[in-house]
This record gives sequence, structure tokens and C-alpha cells, in this order.
Amino acid sequence: MTLALRLVDLAKTFPVGKRLFGKPKGKVRAVHPVTLDVERGETLGIVGESGCGKSTLARMLVGLLEPTQGHVEIEGAALDTADPALFGKRIQYVFQDPISSLNPRKTIRQIMEAPLRRLHGMKATERQARIREIFDSVNLREEFLDRYPHEFSGGQAQRIGIARALAAQASILVLDEPVSALDVSVQAQVLNLLADLKGEYGLTYLFISHDLAVVEAVCDRIAVLYFGAVVELGRAEDVFRAPLHPYTRLLAESAPVVGRPLTAPEAKETELPDPLNPPSGCAFRTRCPRATERCAAEVPTLETAKSNHQKAACFHPLSD
Repeated sequence: MTLALRLVDLAKTFPVGKRLFGKPKGKVRAVHPVTLDVERGETLGIVGESGCGKSTLARMLVGLLEPTQGHVEIEGAALDTADPALFGKRIQYVFQDPISSLNPRKTIRQIMEAPLRRLHGMKATERQARIREIFDSVNLREEFLDRYPHEFSGGQAQRIGIARALAAQASILVLDEPVSALDVSVQAQVLNLLADLKGEYGLTYLFISHDLAVVEAVCDRIAVLYFGAVVELGRAEDVFRAPLHPYTRLLAESAPVVGRPLTAPEAKETELPDPLNPPSGCAFRTRCPRATERCAAEVPTLETAKSNHQKAACFHPLSD
């Protein structure tokens, strides 16, 4: 196994109610310490409800947020968050909203040239040759280079965003909801493109999405986040076929399926935990039908429950 990416106790805490003088009123732990290994050439899916910490985790990986603790290693080398160039050359971010992620004041050519010039110091002739190569890879015409972002559809803009990430020659792409803003037919085109690029360039993907059907189709492994912590980790087919954690099953049952009536898996008065006053023990216990006194007294770790290639942070896994 060759590791492309390793997260070592990576965590992020934000101050809340910051005052002009003195300490903040409180703190919110957006991401609890996460330790993960991602193999080279793998697609790791990261799923969970809105606000569970997916995007915060992704932004720490690419250096857009500095972690409160822990660090990131790429191919065995720890990256210094003070040097963005190290991140840019090895890992790149593809944003959820393709239009707003592109500078409206610059042409596509200027946008594409920026990483080639600043990260790799390429001369003009080298830059143009590299841009033509990348645009051909993402099935875009060269004439698009002299247009502005507002002139493109969402699918075209997302292809440009992917091309910009490839221009940095990074080996790892963090895909934050890369198809959620696109029509279904365009989603399929972009997903097929990502699969082709992965084989062509030997890429490793971290794929963040709310769409469980997409995640199951494109990912090798799944990491399920809840309240800032990884609560289940395993191969995609295992996690969706036989989840260990009750929260994973809740996510699966919440996803709409053609031909199945829309029913809420939880009571409508169910509330998420308060981040300023988190519950003791397991954060999911207030929503879990299997919770016991132990769940309130202790915090389960990812090693608490195991089944073949799966792990779950649960004292009462569904396999029991």
C-alpha cells in the first residue's frame, strides 16, 4: 500500500462571540481529531449532514484553513501550512459552485495561467502548450480561453475548475460537492470525466457529497462524519450494504429512491446537538434508538466496532 495522503489528529476549533478585548465567549469544535490514511489512486468519499464538518476538513487539507491541532502528510512529507505553494503543487480543491469559484474579472486564460506561473514558473510558450493539453483532456475548446466566467454554463464552468486544478499538476484533488449544482445529465458527464482523468493522470480523489447514490457509484471507501467526527469508515459496498453505525443507516434511509414513498426516518421534532453545548459521551445518542447509559458516559472511538474492513464509533453497532 502506497499512501498518498495521511491525516494525523487533524482538528479545528472556532471561537464564538469574539470580543474586542478579552477571550471569546465560547468555542465550537467543528472537526474533532481525525486520523485517516488515503491510498494512492483511491477515491475516498466523505459524507454526512450539512454542518458535520466536511467542508471544514477539506479546507484544512488544502491549506485554506489552519488546523487547531494535527497535521497533513502527503506521500510521507508533512506540509507546512505557512507555505501555500507546497499545498498547491500536491493537492488542489475543486469548489462546489463552479461559477463563483472563478474570478469574474479575468479571462479563462488568465485564470489557467496563474498556477502555472506562480507554482511552476513556466514561461509563456510552456504555459500555452500546457493549457492546450489540459483543455483537450477536459473536452473544452481552445476558443473558450479568451472568454469570461459568466459566459459559461455550470457544466462548462466546472470543467474549467477541474482544468485549473490539473494545471497545478497536483496528484490529489479534493472535490467538494463537484456535481451538486449541475443538472442530472451534466452530472453524469462530469463524473465520467473525473473517472477518465483519474486513470490518465493517476489522481487520488477525496469526494465530498450529499448524494449517497453518487458516492456509492464513484468511491472506493467511505468516511461518514457526524458532529465533526468520523463515525464509520469502510469500503463503499460494505458501508451501504451493511452499515455498522445507526447514523449511517439513518443517512441511507433519508435518501430519496425512485419508486419508494418519501418518509422521514426520524420524528419531525428531532433536533441536532447544540455545538455550544454538546452532549456527553456519544454525540449521536440523543437521536439513537439503541443508546444506553454507557453511550452517555463514554465517547466511542472508531476502533470500538469492527467488521472485516469496516470500523465504527459505536458501542451498539447494527451487527449486534
